[in-house]
Amino acid sequence: MSETSPLREIAPVVVIDHKGRFLLQLRDDIPGVYFPGWIGLFGGHREADESFLACAVRELNEELGCSLSANHFEPFFSLIGPDPAVPGGTLHAEYFIVRNLVVEELRVSEGTLVVVERDELAKIEQKLTPTVHAALTKYLKNQA
Repeated sequence: MSETSPLREIAPVVVIDHKGRFLLQLRDDIPGVYFPGWIGLFGGHREADESFLACAVRELNEELGCSLSANHFEPFFSLIGPDPAVPGGTLHAEYFIVRNLVVEELRVSEGTLVVVERDELAKIEQKLTPTVHAALTKYLKNQA
């Protein structure tokens, strides 16, 4: 990474409900949102000096209206490389997994909830953000 290239630091979360389905976010189509109208993961950008875990906890609680503590978040994998949303930028993503949420107990505050069975992922693959694609590819490979 050069000193002049922008760095984005994010904490995306693979959310799996109590039925084993993926809970994804249809991203708002408004200015300032990366990949508007695409399907993404819940989570977001680090603020100030918070850890990636603290970011994931804060973002998921804000976006899904739930109150989860840090011990619900499993570290999944790290990704550092070219930023698909910012030409010339670098993306540092620390992914987490949260399991066993109950859809009916959630209050989505950003975007729209998309509930997807594992065998339905191929139908929406072209609508997935690069962040989701990377996470679900790795997740499914680990499950095989």
